[in-house]
Amino acid sequence: MILFHRHYGQGTPLVILHGLFGQSDNWASIARRLGEQHLSVFCMDLRNHGLSPHSEQVSLALMAADVAETLEDLRIPAVHLLGHSMGGKVAMEFALSFAGKLKSLILADIGPGYYPPHHQEIIKGLMAVKPEEVKSRQEAEERLAAYVKDLSTRQFLLKNLYRTDDGEHFAWRFNLEAIAKNIEEVGKALPGETIRVPSLFYHGGRSNYVKPADYSSIQQQFTAAEFRLMEGAGHWLHAEQPETFISTVIDWIRPFA
Repeated sequence: MILFHRHYGQGTPLVILHGLFGQSDNWASIARRLGEQHLSVFCMDLRNHGLSPHSEQVSLALMAADVAETLEDLRIPAVHLLGHSMGGKVAMEFALSFAGKLKSLILADIGPGYYPPHHQEIIKGLMAVKPEEVKSRQEAEERLAAYVKDLSTRQFLLKNLYRTDDGEHFAWRFNLEAIAKNIEEVGKALPGETIRVPSLFYHGGRSNYVKPADYSSIQQQFTAAEFRLMEGAGHWLHAEQPETFISTVIDWIRPFA
């Protein structure tokens, strides 16, 4: 599957993969800044997200294969690959099958282990919105608020709501039904094969996705792993401290350029 992507800048290729219910547009400001630093940045919409095709088949391995197919279509032989949350899981799967196409990995607040499903209330809320029925974005927001109390989370999710061509109805950018049916896939553990690609695990100090106590076990599989902790940040470290995030990414990539 060829993925929709947005391109910023010229130079060393860097691919950015968003997390669950995200899309390439969420990374536009970060990508634009990185594109000013002699990087050619490609933000991709993973399958069933954003403007990429929808499919009932959902797996991290398939999403990694989509990235490889898109790179082949773009005639890019090797890239730095940055993935946040689910996108990081896809990036790790990519490293298993396509290590020869990688210069390095940057894994934003995600590890290789198993993460139990924890998006049930979000999925219930998204199902309750019923975009084909709502008459306004405000009505959609009110329906979602009954399940998702955090305003910033609602705003993030509602970026996926758009008006259809007739101008009278709404729809989701993501394939909610397929994602809901395969939600276990998002957090599954990476297979145990050794990965020798230089890998930066960059995580938030207030997040539980990766902890310093996990470093040793991660290094057993990722033999060239390094770790950075963003003090005071949660899971959305790139949104919470963008300047620090950008400078860390640039510092990581520079020796490979």
